[in-house]
Amino acid sequence: MNFYKTMATAIQNIHLLTRDIKFDRNELSGAFGDTGTVIPLLIGILLATGMDAGIVFIAYGVMQILTGLIYRIPMPVQPLKAVAVIVITQKLSADIMLCGGLTIGILMLILTALGVIDIFAKIIPKAVVRGIQFGLGLQLIMLAIKEYIPSERFSDYILVFISFLIVIMLLGNRRIPPALILIPAGIVYGIIFNNSNVINPQSHNYTIFNAITLDNMVKGFFILALPQISLSLGNSIYATSQLSEDLFAGKSIPPKKIALTYAFMNIVKPFFGGIPVCHGSGGMAGHYTFGARTGGSVIIFGLFMVATGVMFGTKGIKVLQMFPMPLLGVILCFEAFTLLGLISDVISNKVDLKISLLVAALSVVLPYGYIIGMITGIGVYYMMKLKKATTLSANANNN
Repeated sequence: MNFYKTMATAIQNIHLLTRDIKFDRNELSGAFGDTGTVIPLLIGILLATGMDAGIVFIAYGVMQILTGLIYRIPMPVQPLKAVAVIVITQKLSADIMLCGGLTIGILMLILTALGVIDIFAKIIPKAVVRGIQFGLGLQLIMLAIKEYIPSERFSDYILVFISFLIVIMLLGNRRIPPALILIPAGIVYGIIFNNSNVINPQSHNYTIFNAITLDNMVKGFFILALPQISLSLGNSIYATSQLSEDLFAGKSIPPKKIALTYAFMNIVKPFFGGIPVCHGSGGMAGHYTFGARTGGSVIIFGLFMVATGVMFGTKGIKVLQMFPMPLLGVILCFEAFTLLGLISDVISNKVDLKISLLVAALSVVLPYGYIIGMITGIGVYYMMKLKKATTLSANANNN
């Protein structure tokens, strides 16, 4: 009797925990809407650092599941982009990356505790946020066109063409979401054509307990944390908060809450061998574009990552490597289109539109572009506001 009572209580608790979360075909489709960003970064980090793919996938998947339960909307977890690029290009060790992730988490927690996140949230105008989102959309499209879609195989271009047609025809279709066709097709295509491209690196289990030294913490702070925080404030915190308001009426997420879970993930994950991660407006846009409307999509992708880590262990990277990069490029393009389209609500205001485009341009072309673009955009916005107020006051006095 006690056993059945315990099971009934457990089922009831699970039901309460997931009461407004769906697990239907649209959430399944949306679950893979951010793969264009996630998979290449995961592969690059694993190949550069030699970390154990199984442990990385499990830690990553658990954070996805927790995020889906906490936010109840498609708030995915992504590898930190600036960190990933620096680690991959400079071939930094896993020890430095883990310490960098820890310092990033601590720094974000300090900014949140001091109220800096709330202060910026009050003074950043929507035009600046739209510029950050537009800049990110441009970067994602350029990445897809330059890195993902180009191929030596003609069959890859046929795959890209057919994939674009499928997405265009099915985008917004709640009965047959596009990713339900793209993902199985990509898996089959990868098994047939991409087996020869798979690299199986020597994997090692790293945790912060072995890595944490004063030297690694200092290197992690200067090489990884400083470049990443500037990007995170613009995209991971403020742009994601604004996008949650745009896409989910009544469910908008305040910047402070996003900053806290961001900090928590990066403080906790290094102790379990997980890579540095963030939230991101691009990831949310990707999940939403391909059908997701609740946290179910994030939980589904998290379960996929955990299952991959458990079943394949260190060879889990092979599963991701077989997925065709050109198809990931297609997914990335449509994720970008959603971000680019958000600028529509400032087009009618010439001043706001110019500020948005200025912020986007600075974000794309400059090192530390997101923080420079954000600060410049805020400055220009309030200068224009002051100029307008001064002009109105002068006209009133003349009259």
